[in-house]
Amino acid sequence: MTVQERSFDWRVPAIWAVMLMISVFVRAYIQVADSGHRLGYDQALAVETASHIVVAALLPAIYWLHRRWPLRGGPRNILVHVAAVVPFSVAHTLGMSGLRLLWFVGLMGQPHSVPLTWDRMLYEFSKDIVNFAMLSAAIVAIRYVLERAPAPAAVPMDEGTRPERFAVRKRGGNEVVVEVADIDWIEAAGNYAILHVGGDTFEIRSSLAKLESELDPRRFVRVHKSHVVNIARVAEVTPWVSGDWRIRLQDGAEVNLSRRYRQRFEALAPVRS
Repeated sequence: MTVQERSFDWRVPAIWAVMLMISVFVRAYIQVADSGHRLGYDQALAVETASHIVVAALLPAIYWLHRRWPLRGGPRNILVHVAAVVPFSVAHTLGMSGLRLLWFVGLMGQPHSVPLTWDRMLYEFSKDIVNFAMLSAAIVAIRYVLERAPAPAAVPMDEGTRPERFAVRKRGGNEVVVEVADIDWIEAAGNYAILHVGGDTFEIRSSLAKLESELDPRRFVRVHKSHVVNIARVAEVTPWVSGDWRIRLQDGAEVNLSRRYRQRFEALAPVRS
């Protein structure tokens, strides 16, 4: 419901920068090989760089698509992603064609033709189906890996610097102030964290590890790789499966207490079997 820009995970653009750079050089080499070395490597590099620059520019839109219609949301969301291939391909084809003309004709003074015929657009579309699928798979994979990667140890904050409230922005532009003490629990959602407050949810731009480091450890505790709970909002703890426990909160929500975090939880609220 609400998005607040609080932090930015620089690992994400760093990973994409490395992957796109590798892809540029590899695809340029393949182009030269496929042409029987009639195409110079510098020309192939320029062609592929133009394509990848447009892909990089379109990545934020694909990330937005995954946040707005996550693939795990069912057949309707999957159909939205399938339909999105069309505008992606059109933008990619027009964008890279314009950049190639700018480079070869405008800057290098070399003849270069980019005929945007139906055959050419269909050819690019067939390639962009694969490109879009690979980009979407990479977005899901990167999110999966980063959510499960051990976060760097957080530097404890001084008591006087811990925030007592967060300002979050609602859709439509209005800001709402959320008191930290009113937060029931928090869950990770990629590069965002979702605050659950009295039945409402607010999405905030922050990793769960960073947000946890800003909260009072005597009141908020990590109980799972994807969940932090306000210890004062815990209503019940019961045995679950595989040695885990199940926490029921006062708002009715239930989250797992994994064995990995049980010691930290019991330091604040001992569990008696």
